[in-house]
Amino acid sequence: MSTAAPDWFATIDGTWPAAAYHRLGPWTLREGRGGGSRVSAATCDAPVSAADIAAAEAAMGKMGQGRLCQLRPGQDDLDAALAERGYAVLDPVTIYACPVDQLCDVAIPRVTALTVWEPLAIMREIWLAGGIGPARVEIMHRAAGPKTGLLGRHRDKPAGAAFAAIHDGIAMVHAVEVLAHQRRAGIGRWFMRAAALWARDNGARTLSVMCTDANRPANALYASLGMAVVGHYHYRRQEERSPS
Repeated sequence: MSTAAPDWFATIDGTWPAAAYHRLGPWTLREGRGGGSRVSAATCDAPVSAADIAAAEAAMGKMGQGRLCQLRPGQDDLDAALAERGYAVLDPVTIYACPVDQLCDVAIPRVTALTVWEPLAIMREIWLAGGIGPARVEIMHRAAGPKTGLLGRHRDKPAGAAFAAIHDGIAMVHAVEVLAHQRRAGIGRWFMRAAALWARDNGARTLSVMCTDANRPANALYASLGMAVVGHYHYRRQEERSPS
């Protein structure tokens, strides 16, 4: 068994994939097709020159996407170069993980968190209410490995929806959305436990999730479950300039 550290960014791409990937020198360009930053941001795996950045900017423009890059640990030089070009920091993110067995020790109350694939209409409605529209649901369909939707219920009513998929033995939870009037009922906690049980049954060893740093309640939840911080990243985006 390999003892190499998990590649969390490969897990993200494997469980929440872009519509297409294009290699351009040191860059990986992603076609998001309306699916949000995670599937639209360019990433880099080698030192870049100003010409490399300009080439990536031109390619993103040809794809009809804004200038958006994901910055990973150790990319301080690229971060500074983008800042000099007017790219602003967007959505710092923390990645959490734990062994699946860590969250399999509590029985989930009956019909509180159900695993179902494909997503039910009510799940699509819940996601849409939280800004997770059809383009993001298409991302879920693109995930190649084992995957499931999660439907939360509270007081015999729909309460929330989430998605989980597995890549290389790691299950990652995405698109967690709880209806406003059903919050503070522990649905997010039950989602993570249900995802852990599903992940264990489908051969995963690790459960992971990511969260923007601005979402304090979600970060507090994952910390309270004993999930460890295993990674960070942020985006830089260059706003479109109006013609003078």
